[in-house]
Amino acid sequence: MTRLRSIIILAGMLMSACSPPPSENVVLLPVADDPTISFRVWFKVGSQCDPAGKEGLAALTAAMMTEGATEARSYETILAELYPIAASYGASVDKEMTIISGRIHRDNLDPYYELFTDAILHPAFAEEDFERIRTDMINSIRKSLRYANDEELGKAVLYDFIYEGTPYGHLDMGTVSSLENITLDDVRSFYRAWFTGQNLIVGLGGGYHDTLVFNIQEDLAALPASEPTQPPPPEPASFEGLHMRIVEKDCNATAISFGFPIDVLRGDEDFWALALFNSWFGEHRNSSSHLYQVIREARGMNYGDYSYIEIFPNGGRRQMPPTNHARRQQLFEVWIRPVQHAHRHFALRAAIRELQQVIENGMTEEQFELTQRFLGKYALHYATTTSRRLGYAIDSKFYGMHGEYVELFRREIANLTLEEVNAAIRRHLQFSNIRIAAVTSGAEEFKRDLIADVPSPITYETPKPEEVLEEDRAIMAYPLNFTEDRITIIPVEDVFD
Repeated sequence: MTRLRSIIILAGMLMSACSPPPSENVVLLPVADDPTISFRVWFKVGSQCDPAGKEGLAALTAAMMTEGATEARSYETILAELYPIAASYGASVDKEMTIISGRIHRDNLDPYYELFTDAILHPAFAEEDFERIRTDMINSIRKSLRYANDEELGKAVLYDFIYEGTPYGHLDMGTVSSLENITLDDVRSFYRAWFTGQNLIVGLGGGYHDTLVFNIQEDLAALPASEPTQPPPPEPASFEGLHMRIVEKDCNATAISFGFPIDVLRGDEDFWALALFNSWFGEHRNSSSHLYQVIREARGMNYGDYSYIEIFPNGGRRQMPPTNHARRQQLFEVWIRPVQHAHRHFALRAAIRELQQVIENGMTEEQFELTQRFLGKYALHYATTTSRRLGYAIDSKFYGMHGEYVELFRREIANLTLEEVNAAIRRHLQFSNIRIAAVTSGAEEFKRDLIADVPSPITYETPKPEEVLEEDRAIMAYPLNFTEDRITIIPVEDVFD
């Protein structure tokens, strides 16, 4: 940092009133006793802005900003300067949000701030970085997504299936062919069009001083002043019945995900009621949730079974809900972690049947009260760091919400009634029109069994209680009513090609 900038900061510390009040384009989360400072710069651009045929352009552009050289420094030099201050910065891209984020101890703010802002303001977009990063993204699809993680592959296929034909309807990192179609000039043009001073929100959290608020606003004002036009909200096509995409792959178990669009967004009146229901039905990684108890605990069929009322990417790597995946359209999703191929039909039936039962019968008073008490405490784990709290604050800005999110969540959950929760379940959830994705081997056999609605009995290596066996007899014959035209099979090597 220059000597002049240091003088400005010192002056601000002595007389903070000199700093102007933050603008509407700033989200602030001061934490005086936090020795670190968290940065999250939200650009209102995401994969929904990718041009047709160049899907993945937003993700590639953001990666080149944070994983490549700047005009003044090579990428190797940047890494060398970050190392002694134990810091980094990175980008995350979703459908509507691109976040450039980082965190630094305030003792090292000066060198870090210069590197962080340089990445945003002066990316070099060098040819060698372009080839490296694009190749990494292509390999991530061809090798990692297709062959290293069946669960994430199935979820990605589901999202593509649900939002097909909309700007949400492709992987954030695009497809193999679309990435190969992107040029370095495309990246530069996309950056100039979308990474502008009128298209960002600056988020700061932790033990920063007011002068930092002034400085980052002033510095990022050097970006172009244009404000690009946002795409309209996605409108997923309506459909009737159960529709399935099966990915044929040589694998040892079947990964299943299913869901459908819902109209409820965070902050809506019914959001809190659905959040309570979802926690009871399938809270992520919660062994006491209902689906987990039915499929995993009682029957030992897999590692876990979860549900969601908001997008939950990279679930295998997370314990708590992610931040900065805010959207104008959300979905209800059930994730059935891999089961033996012999149990795939039974597991799908069991999960949809449980969904039907709670929609038709509602939660009981005991289930409601237990979940309400649980969430009142568990929600405290949603944001245990300043950085995550800042992430929630930025999401609240997106949704037009006010107040600290976790506190608001706990208060709204505490004020709910059982009648409100069951009414919201009936209004927004259903079990008849569902998109399903499965990654399995023997896809043709699975398809024939589904269309024929053949019974799917299950056997166990250890004895089960009679009440479980009795319920099994109902599950194995539960009708799914598939038809030939509603099931498609895709070879794994063609997925996202």
